[in-house]
Amino acid sequence: MINRVILVGRLTRDPELRKTQSGASVVSYTIAVNRRVQTPGQPDADFINCVAWNKTADLMAQYLHKGSLIGVEGRIQTRSYDNQQGQRVYVTEVITDSVQFLEPKNAGSQNTGYQQNSGYGYQAPQQPSYSQPVDDSFSSTFDSSDTLDIASDDLPF
Repeated sequence: MINRVILVGRLTRDPELRKTQSGASVVSYTIAVNRRVQTPGQPDADFINCVAWNKTADLMAQYLHKGSLIGVEGRIQTRSYDNQQGQRVYVTEVITDSVQFLEPKNAGSQNTGYQQNSGYGYQAPQQPSYSQPVDDSFSSTFDSSDTLDIASDDLPF
């Protein structure tokens, strides 16, 4: 059985770091993910509750803020508890395995490729790609009306 979730969206609020009684770091956060198909009268985005632990939680609290674009990979988990009124409350959330920071700390909507995976630090941003002028000197004399003579023994399948 498979329980994997991959999300890309923006944080709806600043992450708040908390510590458990045993000293483990935890961040609960919500990510807004735009819906691919928008239906009139329906919300344009889904707001998905997520939880990150330990080093990932520390780094998220340090470097992310409301509106940060992130990629999240994790698994769905459902839990329940009794609230103060004695009612059973069910919670479904994504337990974060890794986070990718998809823009620098104070950027608007620019994507420079900074990444963070499970608290192992940043990877260098990718170099920008510059487009080269197209060289038409390699023009083929093969027309779409021409046919190729390929023996079945030449095919890899």
